[in-house]
Amino acid sequence: MKISQKNMLDYFLPKVEREGKKFKKKTLIKAKSTQAGLEIVTKTSDGIESKNVSEEGDYLVENQTSTGEKYLVRKKMFERKYEIKQALSEGWAVYAPKDFIWAVQLSSGDLTHFGQTDILDFMAPWDELIIAKAFDYLVLPPEKDEIYRIAKKEFEETYQEI
Repeated sequence: MKISQKNMLDYFLPKVEREGKKFKKKTLIKAKSTQAGLEIVTKTSDGIESKNVSEEGDYLVENQTSTGEKYLVRKKMFERKYEIKQALSEGWAVYAPKDFIWAVQLSSGDLTHFGQTDILDFMAPWDELIIAKAFDYLVLPPEKDEIYRIAKKEFEETYQEI
């Protein structure tokens, strides 16, 4: 069963209002602008998380975690979330976050609510299937208008509560 963004937000927004906390990245990222058609498979310490295909001007992001996971961010969203700190070679640059995120940890009860036991399959904001497991983090931007997953290990390596 693929759960829509709307259904995810309908269920998790009240949980975020009750239990969610604000976090900010404690690490910088590397990123570069991409051309259309680049397919990126995001892999975390527990396997493949999702895949996405770039549109012209999207940014390929590489987190500075032990996994070094890569993912795409739409140009408009990237420019809203990050500011450049240092240019590197081959189009890469180092960026710092401008803003915070809301996050809540996924519980086994949340999986049960959706009739799942091990993995929650839902549609990511970029219209691809994404998976989440108990104890992963569900993340929303300050506007709370979309929701996606960050694996527990990578979240804890990357974010700090503010």
